[in-house]
Amino acid sequence: MDLDLRKLRYFVAVAERLHFGRAAEDLHIAQPVLSRQIRSLEKDLGASLFVRDSHGVVLTDAGKQLLDDARPLLASAHAVRGRVAVAARGSRRLVVGFRMGIVVTSAVRAFGLEHPDVIVDVQRLEWDDQAQMVLDGTVDVAYVRLPIDATGLRVIPLFTEPRVVVLPADHRLAGKDQVTESDLAGEPLIWHVDPHTQPTRHPHPTSGHFVRGVEEKLEHVAAGRGISFLPHSATAFYSRPDISYVPIPELPPDQACLAVAESRKSLLVEDFLTAARITAP
Repeated sequence: MDLDLRKLRYFVAVAERLHFGRAAEDLHIAQPVLSRQIRSLEKDLGASLFVRDSHGVVLTDAGKQLLDDARPLLASAHAVRGRVAVAARGSRRLVVGFRMGIVVTSAVRAFGLEHPDVIVDVQRLEWDDQAQMVLDGTVDVAYVRLPIDATGLRVIPLFTEPRVVVLPADHRLAGKDQVTESDLAGEPLIWHVDPHTQPTRHPHPTSGHFVRGVEEKLEHVAAGRGISFLPHSATAFYSRPDISYVPIPELPPDQACLAVAESRKSLLVEDFLTAARITAP
């Protein structure tokens, strides 16, 4: 039986909130209607998706698996609607996403020489939305940095670059030619909310300050709340007197990749991928 996307949207709403009442409010439907739709979906799949008891709502193993699969599926369906709308307007447009420190100008120019009739827009991505913005069609193709949840994506390695440690300007190691991980032992770390994005083999204690973007990270480092790490290219875009960047050669290099939704079939996207490979550092 084909999956009903409407039921999937209802399921995701409940799975993310683990509360039928709040999910029904957000979906603007009555709670009994939502419960019937979830039971219908469970019947379609032949599996229980939630455990409901006096303590609340919990996902079953089948529910956890469906949640992992449903998000990219719904994002892909949303992207299809967007691309059809663009095609109906007769527009020729490509949106390229990029992470901090990655310059896309050369690839955009090379692509433009082959497709002068296509409008190319660029949009910056953060670490926590880089996969989702490709999946939901916000961007057609993206320059991303690992790690990334590759579910539903085609991820193509492009280039690597060394990392630097980010220190307050008055730090004992600021201004050195390079440092080692042992030099930084015990230093509190300012990093993204997801600890799995830490690049070190021996994680530092967290500083208690978790950030989303580079600017937030630098503010905390400058205030002396901890250290952090960045790819070397980012240092050219974020130069400030209260911050010191020091090479740390023993860290694994940062990996930059191209990402496209697996479901996306487009000659324009393929031509841009070619241009990006040719112009990569």
